[in-house]
Amino acid sequence: MALSLTACGRLTVMPPPEGEPVLLKTSDLVTTWTDADDGTLTLKKDGTFVADKVCVAVGWYDSLAWSGTGTWSRGSNKEQSFVGVTFDVDHPETRGRTPDPYSALKKGETLKLWAAIGDPDNDYPNCVLTSQAK
Repeated sequence: MALSLTACGRLTVMPPPEGEPVLLKTSDLVTTWTDADDGTLTLKKDGTFVADKVCVAVGWYDSLAWSGTGTWSRGSNKEQSFVGVTFDVDHPETRGRTPDPYSALKKGETLKLWAAIGDPDNDYPNCVLTSQAK
């Protein structure tokens, strides 16, 4: 049976990064977030952002390092915050696509925003942005 399941695809998907879901206030999010390749996403108090070669996840596409400006918004459920970013309309890399929202986690004093990258059948690393808790 395991062989037949393997033939249909992977048995598991890439797990989320370490950390517990967390509710973040807007003031917790307004800072510069950094990814593993030193890309940055600076979320500003006025709801705008500046990105410099930051990882984003776009549906079934591979991770893309995007630079540019746009707007961001915060959402949440009962236990976790989510951050959505929308690049300016004239941004050349968007090609009509909107990045998947980041989910918030906390591990020790480190805050994380993350999104799964690409097809779950591949071992792409997750897109993880970090910042220190205030």
